[in-house]
Amino acid sequence: MIRLLIVEDSALMRKLLGQIFGAEPDFEIGFARDGDEALKLISDFRPDVVTLDIHMPRMNGLECLDRIMLEHPCPVVMVSSLTEEGAEETLVALEIGAVDFIAKPSGAISLGIEELAPRLVEKVRIAASVRIRRSRRLAERVRLAQPLPSAPISPSKPRHTASRPMTEGVAGHGLVLVGTSTGGPPALDAVLARLPSGFKWPIVVAQHMPASFTGPLAKRLDKICAMSVTEVARPTRLEPGNIYIARGDADILISSRAGALVAMAAPSDPEFRWHPSVDRMVRSAMKHLPAQSLIGVLMTGMGNDGATSMAELRSAGGYTIAEAEETAIVWGMPGELVRRGGASEVKRLDQIGQHLVDRVC
Repeated sequence: MIRLLIVEDSALMRKLLGQIFGAEPDFEIGFARDGDEALKLISDFRPDVVTLDIHMPRMNGLECLDRIMLEHPCPVVMVSSLTEEGAEETLVALEIGAVDFIAKPSGAISLGIEELAPRLVEKVRIAASVRIRRSRRLAERVRLAQPLPSAPISPSKPRHTASRPMTEGVAGHGLVLVGTSTGGPPALDAVLARLPSGFKWPIVVAQHMPASFTGPLAKRLDKICAMSVTEVARPTRLEPGNIYIARGDADILISSRAGALVAMAAPSDPEFRWHPSVDRMVRSAMKHLPAQSLIGVLMTGMGNDGATSMAELRSAGGYTIAEAEETAIVWGMPGELVRRGGASEVKRLDQIGQHLVDRVC
């Protein structure tokens, strides 16, 4: 049985979540109305996983989460709103140590939550299997994200601009393709913040997230990275020294225009389960660059998105890196790549940045 503590100040949400998990045969459920009550219950109930609302009276979800990570470390799934403020707070929660999040539906909650129910149950089941370590807290991740000694940060970032001269074709140029899902934002912090502003290849990131979250994710990464970070909302030319975050609830495609590589958001393809789709991103890049000019990086995330395409990339002569099980929050996506023999290298999270610098810079 999975012991689940639902922390939610809304009586309606407690009822709806209780009905969803109560209908599953493998859940034992407890309830708390706020953070104070949750902290009192955790030591006795000893939950395998907690769902935690962000906005609550007396003690908000972020304060409660920080206390849980310090006093009773266990997997936490945040329940967030789909607003920009909700996205920013959720990103902070993931920094502090939350495993994953679920976005509250807009409109009629009772109808929207039913549509989300299968994925919510799946997320909580996956979270219950995660081993939480105190070292996942923010202080440790800040240490991991310090710039590499061999990769000094320049005082000003290069900025992408449409008026810059076009490059002469794509020969000799390369591209790094990164795929992440559950646990991805802290992993992106640890890898991307260690890269120098002079990194010679553009980096494109597909992080499974709603559209309202990827913009704040890009802005937040831009503040901590030496490279410039932007969300791809329109056709955008890919240039060295820049990181491009795929827009959520859509897919990202790599193409070529007038000899220059571009990335563009495309409507999500129902053939792929997760969006932005890592598999679709990688396959589109392989149509416009030789495999030897591509590096695929697959990090923490449930499911298998990216494993098939990155295995194809390696078979074609490309280079792929899978995050090691010992550092991945969920070793689903990178683990599947390893099982398929598609990983050129398996690296811990704290090794990936240096490895990219060694190969590209």
